Amino acid sequence: MPDILEDAGNMFSALFRELLNEMYDELVYLDKRIHSLEQKLVTLSAGHENCQRLLKIHGVGLLTATALIAAIGDVSVFKNGRELAAWLGLVPKQCSTGGKQTLLGISKRGDPYLRTLLIHGGRSVVRLAHKHQDKRSRWIGGIKQRRGENISNVAVANKNARIVWALLTQKKNYQTMQA
Repeated sequence: MPDILEDAGNMFSALFRELLNEMYDELVYLDKRIHSLEQKLVTLSAGHENCQRLLKIHGVGLLTATALIAAIGDVSVFKNGRELAAWLGLVPKQCSTGGKQTLLGISKRGDPYLRTLLIHGGRSVVRLAHKHQDKRSRWIGGIKQRRGENISNVAVANKNARIVWALLTQKKNYQTMQA
């Protein structure tokens, strides 16, 4: 960008060059700020045992792990993993009557930021699932084939929320499903 701004032969007006330069300086500042905040999160998560547990789950990154730890607090308030997933808005709405159960789209109750982070993490796992042959990847491939990509993204996010609950309540490390 600085080379483009300094090139007098590109027919940009002086005002436009000045505006571009200001926007470039702002972009550089924001990039440094993001890097600084990310380093603080890395330092914070390195000293937190539960955060390190969550970082081992496929589809849970630094932002998701730290946000979940901060938002959940005491995981014992949730009876099971489904309650945590429901609190995040990752379970289907139910419209049941007369013994017939109808499942609708996800409830979208709870924290939209956490739900978005988990769904984006699920999206990255689904996108790469075809490269692996472990049990979880085959499960993801089956859901994707039957129900489509978006539903499989939410299904992985839901499963990750349940795994988060299990890891935090049992104080165990995540182990991938083999074969």
